[in-house]
Amino acid sequence: MNKNKVLLHTCCATCSAYPIEKLREMEYEPVLYFFNPNIFPPEEFEKRLNELIRYSKKKDVELIVDRQDSEGWYNCIAGLENEPEKGKRCSRCFEYRLLFTVLKTFKLEYKYFTTTLTVSPHKQSNVIFNIARELAKKYELTFLDIDFKKQDGFLKTLKIAKEENFYRQSYCGCEFSMFS
Repeated sequence: MNKNKVLLHTCCATCSAYPIEKLREMEYEPVLYFFNPNIFPPEEFEKRLNELIRYSKKKDVELIVDRQDSEGWYNCIAGLENEPEKGKRCSRCFEYRLLFTVLKTFKLEYKYFTTTLTVSPHKQSNVIFNIARELAKKYELTFLDIDFKKQDGFLKTLKIAKEENFYRQSYCGCEFSMFS
């Protein structure tokens, strides 16, 4: 079977679990891409990354960890710190991380990219899809607009997380979402 590589932007092992399976079922070869300069504090970042490293090895999935441009991220969301969850700050954050995903996809000469962000019921998939489609168009790539939470995807990823005894965070990742 000749699988097509797809760069899968991921924020953590929990959110990656079901999307890895789903993409493989669809005959894609997922390559995990960890670019999350929004994750705060550094200890949280390390917990998420270490769990993802462990799981990617177990599932035999390539993992690319890119430099984390926290200063660029803070500049990107400047002025939006007090926005509510699902507001303009989140959209800008998605755009920033997906831009880096697109640039990496382009550099690797892959055709496809997608994101685990849509597995969360706390994220508006239509917002993510609109951002990703615009970026895909600009770079002549294909965004796989899969709403991973559909068809019990969120429940499936939680089940895998429980079976794997994953560390599970209680907030999205940025310091502004810690208490909302």
